[in-house]
Amino acid sequence: MEDRVCEYTARLQQQECEIQCLSAEVESLGRAPVASARLLELKEENSRLKYRINVLKRSLQEDDVSNDAMTNIVVALQHVFATAITSAFPDLSRPPLAVSPNQQARFGDYQCNSAMAIAQMMKAKGMKTNPREIAEQIVRHLPHNQLIHNTEISGPGFINVFLKKSFVTRAVSSLLMNGVRPPTLRRRKKVVVDFSSPNIAKEMHVGHLRSTIIGESLCRLFEFLGYDVVRLNHVGDWGTQFGMLIAHLQDQFPDYLSVSPPIADLQAFYKESKKRFDEDEDFKKRAYSCVVRLQSKEPNFIRAWTLICDVSRKGDGPLRSHGVCFYQFITLRDWNICSVLFIKHLELSDVGWTAFVNNSFQLFPQILDWIQVWTLTWSF
Repeated sequence: MEDRVCEYTARLQQQECEIQCLSAEVESLGRAPVASARLLELKEENSRLKYRINVLKRSLQEDDVSNDAMTNIVVALQHVFATAITSAFPDLSRPPLAVSPNQQARFGDYQCNSAMAIAQMMKAKGMKTNPREIAEQIVRHLPHNQLIHNTEISGPGFINVFLKKSFVTRAVSSLLMNGVRPPTLRRRKKVVVDFSSPNIAKEMHVGHLRSTIIGESLCRLFEFLGYDVVRLNHVGDWGTQFGMLIAHLQDQFPDYLSVSPPIADLQAFYKESKKRFDEDEDFKKRAYSCVVRLQSKEPNFIRAWTLICDVSRKGDGPLRSHGVCFYQFITLRDWNICSVLFIKHLELSDVGWTAFVNNSFQLFPQILDWIQVWTLTWSF
């Protein structure tokens, strides 16, 4: 293993030096008024070297991965064939790589179908070559590995791969003894999963249960893979619905500031306010005005908001936690959000930085541990 790492490292350093030299020459030629044939040649050579250096980097990464992790056979074979193709055709820039399980057992366990695509690439460059001859070249340049027992070329250039029985035996034995093991993480990241989040004054329903189950399932999967998972379940205690509720509260219990209003059924109270909001234009305007005054944190409106939240939270049980308003009171005036990353509908867009800082560039302590996270938001 150490010999292979040393070999790859030496080749990596050599090709990095070549890339630096070629880049300097390309830059020098690029300042010429008209691009020369030599410049185009150097650019193509530079592209080939960058591809080869990436192959070597993948080799180092594969060797560096802990043996405790299960082997992804397709990925391992892709690495082997990428090395062979690069060695057999060093002049090709980004040659295609196609490795997949074989559909018919008599033709082997896996199959590499890159030869035909490489033939098309070479034909476009004016080099007509038989795909079967290309497949033979690839097989001749296969590096020593622990997976492949033998290969057979069939049809116009399909490379059928038969795995070593010793490799399969070790893999199956490990699976029986140790169970399914996740791949090794090079860097343990935090994943924030935000789910359920019931709203104040509204009954919980099957949608909350569904998103809770989905969210918890995702959490367990990420924990199994080795990520540090943060579960978030906010209470929806901020927004337009409070304008309706406060306006209705003012009408039904005008002395609410001095006498606690006997709201026994908050759900019915909410439905009454919603009906008035939909049917009474004057009430709607008052409701919007109440939202503005609540967000301005006027004491009487904060008092009304607190009363409504207290009634709702009595039925929420363990969900008595910070709601959305918690961040409103902090971020609206005292904190600036640097950047927030969301994966909407479980579509990964990127990995980024999340931090809350004040004017003194101090990190808000409860957000400090969420720097460099993935955030999942499941919405309906």
